[in-house]
Amino acid sequence: MSESGGRGSDDSTDLELIARWKAGDERAASELVARHSAALARFAVSSGERNDVDELVQDTFVRAFNSIDGFRGDSSFRTWLFTIQRRLLLDRRRTEKRRRDKDEVQEDTASTEYDALDSVVADETRKRLQEAVGRLSPTQRDVFALRVGEGLSYKEIADAVGTTEGAARVHYHNAMRAVKEFLDE
Repeated sequence: MSESGGRGSDDSTDLELIARWKAGDERAASELVARHSAALARFAVSSGERNDVDELVQDTFVRAFNSIDGFRGDSSFRTWLFTIQRRLLLDRRRTEKRRRDKDEVQEDTASTEYDALDSVVADETRKRLQEAVGRLSPTQRDVFALRVGEGLSYKEIADAVGTTEGAARVHYHNAMRAVKEFLDE
């Protein structure tokens, strides 16, 4: 997002940008990508995605733009993008699980993935937090990431993960309790 003070395309709402894109303005799609890609990347990483984050973000936008007519505006465009990305992550995990079930995991592959993650997570506190979050259920992890990492409301979180607002609150409360307990160990 730009912080320019003048009125211009940066001041457009997502709905205005979507309307412009539908009318053929390619710059509007670029603005939507620029506006939301960092948040999608953060959500992917906090949901446990370590490889091909950029590809996942790109796939999210491709799917969103291909089905833009299905966006009704009941939630924010960003929440809708999180919902799409969450479904893509679930699909990827199912595919990876099937692949792992078929193939034996080679030691050097696991070691390489650990080394890559280890180099990114240099700070011990961050490493412990990541471990704590990794122990959460997938739904708790998504709710935690959307609340803590993206600052979404419980209503927006409920829309993104396909649950009720009350259930989102419970998932968040349980996730926070579990993370605190792990960090206190």
